[in-house]
Amino acid sequence: MAPTDPVFRRTVPVFRIFDVAKAHEFYLDYLGCTVDWEHRFEPGMPLYTQVSRGGLVLHLRHGDATPGSTVWAELTGIRALHAELSAKDYPYLRPGLEHDGTGSCLTLTDPFGNQLRLTEPDPDRR
Repeated sequence: MAPTDPVFRRTVPVFRIFDVAKAHEFYLDYLGCTVDWEHRFEPGMPLYTQVSRGGLVLHLRHGDATPGSTVWAELTGIRALHAELSAKDYPYLRPGLEHDGTGSCLTLTDPFGNQLRLTEPDPDRR
């Protein structure tokens, strides 16, 4: 590889949000993410924030991105995550664990119509 060849280090999807309190309820309280940083150009301006949980890193922002976007993310321990989320008292979502022929899948829809499609590939596909 030549020194000028681009090297992609990571991908961070941007989800559009409309309500900070609802975003925090879903991403922090329900999904278990933490806020890595928050930015506003000045007080009262729309929020731009990064939330993460392990290798899952998301940007949440008023104004950017298209509502109803989907992100596909691969993980291990999907059954434990499903059990953790099922035990929470989050009244807006009760996701089921599915198998799509390639692995176990958990689809989470946030309050703004964005979807996180989480999948754990079958052992023979890793």
